[in-house]
Amino acid sequence: MTFALAVLCGLAFIGTGFTHMLDDGAVCVQTDFWRNASLAPENLPVGMDVEASSSATRLCQDGPSVGQRAADLGGELPWLLFGSLALLLFSRLLKAVLLQGPFTDTVARRLSVLGWFVAVGTPLTGLIVGWSQSWLVGSMAPVVGSGPTVSGPQVLVLAGLAAVIMGKIMREGVRMREDLEGTI
Repeated sequence: MTFALAVLCGLAFIGTGFTHMLDDGAVCVQTDFWRNASLAPENLPVGMDVEASSSATRLCQDGPSVGQRAADLGGELPWLLFGSLALLLFSRLLKAVLLQGPFTDTVARRLSVLGWFVAVGTPLTGLIVGWSQSWLVGSMAPVVGSGPTVSGPQVLVLAGLAAVIMGKIMREGVRMREDLEGTI
């Protein structure tokens, strides 16, 4: 099942990239640069002594450049690729558990690889997505500028590090079991 999900995410990655580059529609991005900007009260149906402010601004570009379209893809595709590869590694881990049992050196190694992939890949993917969106906003509203930002669920780093630690614990358990089997 996880392998099928990995393949599905991979196909979504390829399909989204292909169809998006051939699309000639507008490219849109949301920014919170003006999140505390006051709105004109005469245009809003608000009560007396109520202050309205914006939380997010949506910018759209009709006829975007190739760079803008690529930056828009940079906001979608990296998480699809990351998810596909993580599911593929998880599928290999589950296959090893089914074939050899849970407490083997292969399972411990694959769990550590999956953990390192998630721990390092999450911030890297978030940086690619954040910088792509930042550049896209900067290309549409130059006053905002662009710079390195990180977006996405960075809490996955903790899950990755937990998997690395569990892999090391399992590896030590395997070694202890082998030592015990050798002494009996």
